[in-house]
Amino acid sequence: MARDYYGLLGVAKNATDQEIKRAYRKLARELHPDVNPDEAAQAKFKEVSAAYEVLSDPERRRIVDLGGDPLESGGAGGGFAGAGFGGLGDVFEAFFGGMNASGGSRKPRGRVQPGADSLIRTRLSLAECAVGVTKHLTVDTAILCDVCTGAGTNGNSKPVRCETCGGAGEVQSVQRSFLGQVLTSRPCPTCRGAGETIPDPCHKCGGDGRVRSRREIAAPIPAGVANGMRVRLAAQGEVGPGGGHAGDLYVEVVEQPHDVFVRDGDDLHCTVRVPMVDAALGTTVVIDTILDGPVELTIPAGTQPGEVSVLRGHGMPRLRSGTRGELLAHLDIVVPTKLDTKQTDLLRKYKGMRERDRAEVMSAQSEHNSGLFARLRASFSGR
Repeated sequence: MARDYYGLLGVAKNATDQEIKRAYRKLARELHPDVNPDEAAQAKFKEVSAAYEVLSDPERRRIVDLGGDPLESGGAGGGFAGAGFGGLGDVFEAFFGGMNASGGSRKPRGRVQPGADSLIRTRLSLAECAVGVTKHLTVDTAILCDVCTGAGTNGNSKPVRCETCGGAGEVQSVQRSFLGQVLTSRPCPTCRGAGETIPDPCHKCGGDGRVRSRREIAAPIPAGVANGMRVRLAAQGEVGPGGGHAGDLYVEVVEQPHDVFVRDGDDLHCTVRVPMVDAALGTTVVIDTILDGPVELTIPAGTQPGEVSVLRGHGMPRLRSGTRGELLAHLDIVVPTKLDTKQTDLLRKYKGMRERDRAEVMSAQSEHNSGLFARLRASFSGR
């Protein structure tokens, strides 16, 4: 009596191939020995695997629809290991590595493959990051072979079908296990999965279609780049095997420290040392900026230590926006450490004129509430 293969999978006789595959997947997850070690489940698993093997093959399904049993004719006793069924490995190979979505054999990958991306680093000064620059770099990558232009063959010779795999690009082997026969596939060692070989390869590239070469390129670096940023140069990377399309080249910026300015995003910071008298009376300081040359910074009278003066629009360019960051001058009030007699007398006279200016001890709490510590506490507390 013919088996009810549709019933084993729980699908109707007019079920589509996709419905049959879905039903098998569901049952296989429930009954697989790795999930369900029960002997009854293992027996059921072999049955549903055989049912899927039969119904996923158009010719065998036609025999079932005509009332026959395609597994009865091939082996003694008509068991599930008959001639028409190669074992559970065949089914799993169909899902996980030996078949494509349509149920056929995996296609050979072909000789022509896309190339890989490349990365090169370049050191830039802060000024170069600010203004933008074209860097002339030496790169070592695979380029198209100029003799065979990527074909890999010598003269007018042509590639031929691989004799080891018959053009499939893979070889298969069958191993026996407690689940039955397991079919495994691996790339052909002769053609490396290409499905064809070159009996007469190019003398320059050895059949690869590409050669290593050191060359000079011009890399345009836009204004405003920062340390760690990468500039992409399309199709300037490695040419692929068989002369495949070249990958991209990425130029990574390594920004060098500056003697005066410290960069924070698009802002620049510097320290301006102001003599005590100039801080009291007020003065003007000239800062030699990176992009704008000498710029005057006004120090107002009575400037206190630690104050910050901001020159807006004198920082780094912002990429693709046309605007610029700020230049922040941190004012460091310099108190003289060595005075001559005349200077000492003058300061004492000044002190005598301002008797109310005396050193005093203040509450640290009041200082914290109005100063830097208060801002730091607020930032950490989320206020």
